[in-house]
Amino acid sequence: MKLYRETDFQETEIGKVPKDWEVVRLGKILNLKNGQRPKTSETGKIPIYGANGIMGYTNEFLVDNDFTIIIGRVGASGEIHLGQGKIWISDNAIYSENYEKSAIYPLFAYYLLKSKELSHFASKTTHPIITQTFLNHFPIQLPPLPEQQKIAEILSTVDEAIQKTDEIIAKTERLKKALMNELLTGRIRVREENGKLTFYTETEFQETEIGKIPKDWEVVKLDNKELAEIIMGQSPQSSTYNREGKGLPFLQGKMEFGDVYPSPIMYCSQPIKIAEPNDILISVRAPVGDVNVAPYKLCIGRGLAAIRFNLSRASHWFYFYYFQKIKNFLENLGKGSTFKAITKEDLENLKVPYPSLFEQQRIADTLSTVNRTIELYYKEKDVFKNLKMGLMDLLLTGKIRVKVN
Repeated sequence: MKLYRETDFQETEIGKVPKDWEVVRLGKILNLKNGQRPKTSETGKIPIYGANGIMGYTNEFLVDNDFTIIIGRVGASGEIHLGQGKIWISDNAIYSENYEKSAIYPLFAYYLLKSKELSHFASKTTHPIITQTFLNHFPIQLPPLPEQQKIAEILSTVDEAIQKTDEIIAKTERLKKALMNELLTGRIRVREENGKLTFYTETEFQETEIGKIPKDWEVVKLDNKELAEIIMGQSPQSSTYNREGKGLPFLQGKMEFGDVYPSPIMYCSQPIKIAEPNDILISVRAPVGDVNVAPYKLCIGRGLAAIRFNLSRASHWFYFYYFQKIKNFLENLGKGSTFKAITKEDLENLKVPYPSLFEQQRIADTLSTVNRTIELYYKEKDVFKNLKMGLMDLLLTGKIRVKVN
């Protein structure tokens, strides 16, 4: 497959397009229809598409095509989805019942309409809407059919790579969850033999207030001064907040939390409560229980607490993963009818497992390795997504052409 840069363009109502491309109305090549209210079924296997994508399943179908283009009509108006085989389309969407086979390749039409960002053309009302009349008169550029097929082939190859990366991410996330369940409860242990780490299954447990743990593990309160110190956040005067980088980065709550580290956007010139690097940041006001690690010195507001571990006796990474594991428990600790919150006393009385420092570190290293792998896959996915956006901009406008034999 050869690509080349186009130099010969014509001016049209939608801008410059290659001279051998046409500009046509969407209704000339796609037979568009409004969807119908579906009958959902718990046993159904036929997907029901709405403005937001698949919204349920049924036993009936409206169309049975290789490709059906679905366009959000009401609500998520202008959103584009692609159905395959037998599907039903709800009444909040518009769909292509069939198409002009000599003029349009439906997979190309799908990518082209995705690039048009039709949501910008929706009515500016409480419930944005795009009508069938508008879509029938909407102008689009149309390359020769063989070129449409090649463009769709290139873009669908990138989509397949994104989908495969998503599948790998999902599998690795499941692996991480399984490892957390086994390692953080001591069901799988880590030890060093002849300079090498080995994993083995534990057989001797003790019953404790936090469940079964290995006999050589302890249960301790978080307020154990040899283990950790708890610093509750306190909000400074709002007049000291700024975005100019004056003072310390400031976190009021978990709004700027990431997967591991936060990304503050505000600063505080007169901080009151400070988190130090490697402190565990925990959300103590609704939503309760989310955790991050402080990457540097931070000012923390009343929505957060910092847990500062004695690193000569505990691995902060071990407890970072442990708090992730017990997030539901932490949420249930929250008190309050309107906004749940956990207090310093709640945290001080929290009982946690205490393996040897060596084992804490090895468990944390294992889970961090899986975490880094997941991060790499997300970065790979971002590369594919950026590649797809770039290709769509070049190929669907004709700036770069596909040579077709």
